Amino acid sequence: MIKINVLLSEDQIAQEFLAVLARHELPEKFFYWFPLSVRAWINLCSDGAYRNFVRSHSVLQNHAEDLVSMLPTGPLEVISLGSGQGTKDFLILEQLRKLGRTPYYRPVDSSQGLLELACLSAQDQKFDCHGLKADLSNSAHLNALKATSDDLPRLIMMLGNTLGAFDPLSMPSQLAALMRPQDFLLLDGELFSQTETLTGYDNPINRQFAFGPLSSVGLSEPRDGMLNFSTDRDDRQPGLYRIRKHFKVARDLTIMLAGETVPLLSGTHIEMSSSYKYDLETLVSLITTAGMQPLAQYTSVDKKFLTLLVTRIS
Repeated sequence: MIKINVLLSEDQIAQEFLAVLARHELPEKFFYWFPLSVRAWINLCSDGAYRNFVRSHSVLQNHAEDLVSMLPTGPLEVISLGSGQGTKDFLILEQLRKLGRTPYYRPVDSSQGLLELACLSAQDQKFDCHGLKADLSNSAHLNALKATSDDLPRLIMMLGNTLGAFDPLSMPSQLAALMRPQDFLLLDGELFSQTETLTGYDNPINRQFAFGPLSSVGLSEPRDGMLNFSTDRDDRQPGLYRIRKHFKVARDLTIMLAGETVPLLSGTHIEMSSSYKYDLETLVSLITTAGMQPLAQYTSVDKKFLTLLVTRIS
């Protein structure tokens, strides 16, 4: 039997989905909510064309032993923020166990389906596991993850460019607030390429994933509209870039979910969640400005992904 605590209920997500769609928005968590979206995500991660998964996974695969060697000896709580199905997490958990450590795995995600997969995999591999269904964009949910001074040392992980789903000027400080002097943070981010970043998103298998929430409520391309990708800069700080996506409605539609309806008029733009990318120096600066210091950093073989192990500055 798997164990999952719930801060974000399915009813809350359903009500919020209708509310944001009425505002012509579609935030990050809804791309992992519907069963169709979960399947599309698993398919995306299984496809070598999804370079971010390959990059993040390969960095951990190549450097897990070195990373784990910098962590405290003895029992360690491993908290994965935006864990998804947990595939990358197990590279660290397995290395901890190989070196005689005792990891306590705590996956955190808003997706019930993906969280169940992470917990079931942990159970199959005989790791102590207790999941938390939570919304990382909700500060109250993040605050619930704060530890007391007497708790075990913790490795907090935010992998697979999950940081890029949040405001880069505020999320690092929120992560720093979760950390005590004995804790560590492992996170990564995609380094922006003028020629390659957009093509990593605007391709058939990623379009299928990105369209998942709309497919789940009966929409299709091109009959009901078109999904569009673009890049821009965030002028608040040099070296910040966004992959943006929106759906332009081609005809008057009525979306129905849980017995409620939302009208969408022809020509409406539904702004979907963005994904931040960085210059290398900018990503490091975001971390240090938030009061943390890097202990180690690793880049992917193609130099398009940066992984950092950091601690909080006392």
